[in-house]
Amino acid sequence: MPTPSPAALARAESLIALTPDFPTPGVLFRDVGPMLTDADALADVMQALAAPFEGAFDLVAGVEARGFLFAGALAASARTGLLPIRKAGKTPRPTASVDYALEYGTATIEAAGDLTGRRVLLVDDVLATGGTLVAAAALIEQLGGEVAGVAVVLELVALSGRRRVPSAHAVFTA
Repeated sequence: MPTPSPAALARAESLIALTPDFPTPGVLFRDVGPMLTDADALADVMQALAAPFEGAFDLVAGVEARGFLFAGALAASARTGLLPIRKAGKTPRPTASVDYALEYGTATIEAAGDLTGRRVLLVDDVLATGGTLVAAAALIEQLGGEVAGVAVVLELVALSGRRRVPSAHAVFTA
């Protein structure tokens, strides 16, 4: 899968809408919705996310909720399956769960299935503090899978989340 040009990726990034003070004062929310409605931008971002891991994964995992959007599109274009990683209580028969700390409390994520021998590309929309991605990687490993890499659309560099993701998991930002 060819990597899109820097100009194509810059165009895709320009479609991300910035909303100040959402969901709370002081937060600058990055809304990927406008980018998702543009077929060329979405295709370019999917190619950029998959290219560094080509041949290294046979399953894509997406973190609820916006990570599902990118993981589903990437799984379909790569012709692999999709593992949804859900918030607690959303999976009818979870086989594994991980609790993790947030800036304002704790959360739990769950998934179902046996991933023994599967190489999993973990996909989310944003890498912020890294807590959710670290927990999702641990969840994949609990299910017997191997994290082939982590691919995110945006990274909030100032929050230093990349430092929390184990160095064994290559992190790529589109």
